[in-house]
Amino acid sequence: MKGLIGKKLGMTSVYDENGVAVPVTVIEAGPCVVTQLKDSEKDGYKAVQLGYGDQKEQRMTKPALGHLKKAGEAVKSVLREFRIEDADVNVGDEVTAAAFEGVNYVDIVATGKGRGYQGVVKRYGFGGGRASHGGGWVRRTGSIGMCEFPARVFKGKKMPGQMGDKRVTTQNLKIIQVRSEENLILVKGSVPGATGGIVTIKEALKKK
Repeated sequence: MKGLIGKKLGMTSVYDENGVAVPVTVIEAGPCVVTQLKDSEKDGYKAVQLGYGDQKEQRMTKPALGHLKKAGEAVKSVLREFRIEDADVNVGDEVTAAAFEGVNYVDIVATGKGRGYQGVVKRYGFGGGRASHGGGWVRRTGSIGMCEFPARVFKGKKMPGQMGDKRVTTQNLKIIQVRSEENLILVKGSVPGATGGIVTIKEALKKK
């Protein structure tokens, strides 16, 4: 199966076979434990549920503890599902970074960094107003509606507001190295989220 839960460790650079420095993000991929298998007859779809990261029992809810104990597994802090047609694993199996050996591109899902309440210049890249000749609105929004008609602001108008802290998917990231003995995957470029954040790694959907 081609799916794992991991942790973003940070960025560095490695040299390729031509001696060129390549910027990479280091991800601790697994080890993950199969906690549940879902089938189309009982659940309506086929999927594999993985657990990652040990957790103390007193920090878990009773339903979550019952679910994990039913699978006979240790307490895991993060659970994720991966849609798959033919599961070649069983409940209790361990999945490591070795599952991505031979895979060239991956899609990574994570929660982006929160930027707080921001204006339109930073949030959407607005140009702002003039800085001279009486301009007093250098980083302001400008006109957002009309007085007579429709006399309101349309829904979806780009305005100041909360920026970041949302689920972000980065597609088609190239795998530079898979260090299965250390459970590390090095992907080219940046990955959403802060250092230490949980990421979901999947085989690229649009690029093989």
